[in-house]
Amino acid sequence: MRDNIDGFARINRGYDQTFRAGRLSLGLVVPIAAYPDSRVPDMSDHPARVQLAEALGFRAAWLRDVPFDVPGFGDAGQLYDPFVYLGYLAAQTSRIALGVSSVVLPLRHPAHVAKAAASVDQLSGGRVILGVASGDRPDEYPAMNADFDDRGEAFRAAIDYIRAMGSTAPRIDNRFGRTDGTIEMLPKPRGGRLPLLITGSSRQSPDWIAQHGDGWMTYPRPMQMQHQVLSDWRARLDDLGQPPKPVLQPLYIDLAADPDEGPQPIHLGFRAGHRWLTAHLKQLRAMGVNHVALNLRFNRAPINQTLDQLAHDVLPHFH
Repeated sequence: MRDNIDGFARINRGYDQTFRAGRLSLGLVVPIAAYPDSRVPDMSDHPARVQLAEALGFRAAWLRDVPFDVPGFGDAGQLYDPFVYLGYLAAQTSRIALGVSSVVLPLRHPAHVAKAAASVDQLSGGRVILGVASGDRPDEYPAMNADFDDRGEAFRAAIDYIRAMGSTAPRIDNRFGRTDGTIEMLPKPRGGRLPLLITGSSRQSPDWIAQHGDGWMTYPRPMQMQHQVLSDWRARLDDLGQPPKPVLQPLYIDLAADPDEGPQPIHLGFRAGHRWLTAHLKQLRAMGVNHVALNLRFNRAPINQTLDQLAHDVLPHFH
């Protein structure tokens, strides 16, 4: 790990440009598309949208790990396998951070996760940010002969395995396998390690998350509650002797044409004009959120128009 920048450890190019202490950056959840009435998005313009997001100054594009379309969950994500898609986007872009929110570790062998993520990190010039989670779709576990109730322990073992694979002559002995330092995992991550952000609780204790993650992905909450949660996060890091670590949260938005409109609640977010949205984001920044991943699934206006408006009216407040 390299020296700190603005309070956070420096890990790789994507992590460093996305997370700065005391600041807030904005990213977009892929697909950058509206599909309010379907589980399955139209992916026809997907590469051009990510390229546009990069050109407009958004800091990160976030993919999801959705192995199966589970009807009860209501969202099939970006359809493509996240690591295949990361490699594709790495070749289509040059600056934007490429994040996964989040890899469901108990459903993948961590050797494959470590190799795939390090490969894209090298190919992208160090732009990978790896969100990791224990998974929340019970239907997927029997389809992969995995134990849903055991996912917390499997998650911890997978984290240990991935961390070990970043070292020279790795040594690990756990449920996923054993190496004694005589074989090597190549390539190594470009910055020397993969940035791992823990999602939610991932069935771990708050102390474990603070000690083992390079940051925390949490969920939108009422502002007073979110303020308390983030205050507790910072206090926990301090009590455990941990350095400052960033916080990310997603936010669904439906950007209204009237700049002064809103807010009206939608799933995990709101419909509002750009002035209210900007004020809300400034509040999140003040309470310690370092990155917001905007999701336009329920957006009513044309997507490219909304991206242009966000870039013109919102992004300048958060450079």
